[in-house]
Amino acid sequence: MEISMMNSSAYNQTVFMTTVRTPYGRQRAGWLIDSLRTFGGPLAQSPVWLFEADPRAECHRLAQNGLTIFPLQVPDALKQALFTEKVFACAQAEAMAGPEVGSLVWVDPACLVVQPPLLYVLDGNFDAAFRPVHIQNVGLRLDQPLDAFWGGIYTAVGLSDVSATVQSFIDRQTLRSYYNSHAFALNPALGLLGRWRDLFQALACDAAFQQAACQDEPHQIFLFQALLSALLTKEVTPARLRILPPEYNYPFNLHERVPVEYRARTLNDTVTFAYEDRSLNPAQVTDILIVEPLRAWLAARWAA
Repeated sequence: MEISMMNSSAYNQTVFMTTVRTPYGRQRAGWLIDSLRTFGGPLAQSPVWLFEADPRAECHRLAQNGLTIFPLQVPDALKQALFTEKVFACAQAEAMAGPEVGSLVWVDPACLVVQPPLLYVLDGNFDAAFRPVHIQNVGLRLDQPLDAFWGGIYTAVGLSDVSATVQSFIDRQTLRSYYNSHAFALNPALGLLGRWRDLFQALACDAAFQQAACQDEPHQIFLFQALLSALLTKEVTPARLRILPPEYNYPFNLHERVPVEYRARTLNDTVTFAYEDRSLNPAQVTDILIVEPLRAWLAARWAA
């Protein structure tokens, strides 16, 4: 999408958000914000809302123009549920967003922006922008019957089943709609993030559902993501859902597992990428090219 084709006012209506719990997370969030400011093009000076889950993270150290830090409150009963803070931060941001905000863009702290992420800007033409999942994991193929996990989630959101599918990026499986959540955009006017929080809280505290559907770690971990995927399928029509290209949320952390024909040629060719526990020291990266100016940018931050 060419910049000239987009409504320039939409850039003033785009807010990025993330959450931090620890000093290490604060460092990652700092890199994320710096990458947006450096490589974000028309979006470089967009507002960033950072939700601090623990004051010991000392997020005030990141203070800069355009960054606002908010305390994040999570119910005690949910503090042990994985990814609770992400769900509650998104819902809090949605509740705060005024009518001038057309795009709320969530980005995990373990991600970086390396080109202008223009497709996160919904610009009134879309209500959401997402990538399909990278691997099947807890996803359900279309030829598989509903299980307790997905059946319980669909019942919670008001679906009997779904016919919409995605293809997972790495293992190329045709799955009932299941989306990656490293980074995504939603129109806050939908109210979908608040409903996500409420349903997540209900299912995470539902002992019968947990016993039947979430006995293993993957289903415990990815409940939040599966539930968001089901809500998207229920609430957003296909014409209003932008499926992002592979350059967005590129799985640098899984790069060696990406089929050769789908791998990014250089890290610079991505728009946003997830790195999770991978080193960002360019001197240690041997499986993908990193060229200037990104190489020097990464080297400087790694040295610091």
